[in-house]
Amino acid sequence: MVAGRPRAFDMEQALDRALQVFWRKGYEGTSLPDLTDAMGINRPSLYAAFGNKESLFRKALDRYSERNAIFVDEALSAPTAREVVEKLLHSVAYARCCPENPPGCLAVQAALVCGDDAESIRKELVMRRAASESRIRERMERAKEEGDLPTNADPTVLARYVSTVIQGMAVQSASGASHTELETVVEMALLAWPT
Repeated sequence: MVAGRPRAFDMEQALDRALQVFWRKGYEGTSLPDLTDAMGINRPSLYAAFGNKESLFRKALDRYSERNAIFVDEALSAPTAREVVEKLLHSVAYARCCPENPPGCLAVQAALVCGDDAESIRKELVMRRAASESRIRERMERAKEEGDLPTNADPTVLARYVSTVIQGMAVQSASGASHTELETVVEMALLAWPT
């Protein structure tokens, strides 16, 4: 058996570069030349290392989710439901305007413009956002069981509310909203929190 030639590029770095392109341009707005140029590789190398564009996007999305999971996990472990939401929204406001990254959210940006040819990607993004909302709902259910939320509070509605604010902040930041402007959204959202 003949050993294959070693890769002449760093796969982790190439994946990070692809993630940035998808984040800026969305799934459908990103072409293979955009990806190969940014990653510094040719098409055969891209296909050999990552599969097709859809497979590469899913890997980039996994990478993006892993990085966001850090602040989501931290927020969900806060002692009270209000602190969970406060930490989550403040973290999102910062992350969506971090100068090291494109503005907005990859999962929201990529889903906003998905035609029929990218239906599987749209479904994947919907599923991932639903899973995120489900985690918030589960935490709100626990808060209600612990007496941390009023008896009339609906964990499903609260989770949808928080998710909607998060997604709206992503759209706003992609449209140029500053961190300060997103923080005013956070403060307004917290005013509506049940007491």
